[in-house]
Amino acid sequence: MSQTASCPGFNYTIRAGDTFFKLAQRFGTTVAAIEAANPGVNPNNLQIGQVICIPTRPAPGPPPPTPACPNGFLYTIQAGDTFFKLAQRFGTTVAAIEAANPGVNPNNLQIGQVVCIPTRPAPGPTPPPPGCPNGFFYTIQAGDTFFLLAQRFGTTVAAIEAANPGVNPNNLQIGQVICIPVAPAPGPPPVCPGFFYTIRPGDTLFELAQRFGTTVAAIIAANPGIDPTRLVPGQQICIPVPAPPLGKRCIVMMPTDLAPNGEGVLFLDYGTNVVLGTASNVPDPTTFNQEVYKLWLREATTDNWVVTTMFRSPQDTWVGRLVPAQTLSVFTAAVISAEQAANVQRPVGSRVLTATIPPVS
Repeated sequence: MSQTASCPGFNYTIRAGDTFFKLAQRFGTTVAAIEAANPGVNPNNLQIGQVICIPTRPAPGPPPPTPACPNGFLYTIQAGDTFFKLAQRFGTTVAAIEAANPGVNPNNLQIGQVVCIPTRPAPGPTPPPPGCPNGFFYTIQAGDTFFLLAQRFGTTVAAIEAANPGVNPNNLQIGQVICIPVAPAPGPPPVCPGFFYTIRPGDTLFELAQRFGTTVAAIIAANPGIDPTRLVPGQQICIPVPAPPLGKRCIVMMPTDLAPNGEGVLFLDYGTNVVLGTASNVPDPTTFNQEVYKLWLREATTDNWVVTTMFRSPQDTWVGRLVPAQTLSVFTAAVISAEQAANVQRPVGSRVLTATIPPVS
């Protein structure tokens, strides 16, 4: 189909995927203008190869004059730009951009259009606060917030706000200089009416309150400045209750294929740092061409082992007792194996019973 009427622009041949909306965006016009220039053309039934008129402005003439921008800088509109995005990017407001660009329709910005981005009357660097007698000056960097700065420098959001009157914490600018207040004197470390706990992934104050028999309000009161919604693994907080006793544990050991009927129990007393292990219904160690049974504990961080030789009781139960130099909380595994009596390095003989020692909560 050819375009017969005069075209106040240029003729265009429809391609796959074309719509009046896409063409209006591509050629800097509007859907209404294309429809007016193409009477009788159904925009919902465009045919590939169909020729239509793309209207242009009545008189191309010289480009529009560059707007004046005495209190800012000129910016060329790019794809996707809006006044809102520009205001966020350049630290101003939509109202200020609109006031600096009278006659510009913010809902019809054109790629290549030049607009004025207003800045503050004094474009120089942001002046620092009047003084910072009880702290130091800090230059804002990308990603900074008062909360993160308070955590990093051991102060509170309220203290930073009080030291920086007139600074909007929700509109910090990169390069802006603020005052970070510090305590007048270092003083002693904070007193915790309980014990310190290191945050782990997944921890919440509600779950910690339930685990240690306290309340969320009590934990918050014992940790001024804490953000309950932003606990960070590795962060230390105060749990305002007496430290829970480690107490005692009893762990059933699992038999291996070498002693499928074997039975073993591991007793751990965290108060006295003593471990007792028993093994019954296991073959005589000579069955494995070994001399004795030994009880081993593995230290997780170093992969070192501590060991004791087990003795056979009249009831044909092998018993071993360990009092390691390390606290029991560092051990993660236990093994009972048939060994040569001289071996004290690591279990290399026939393992008959094993156990995993869960971490202490």
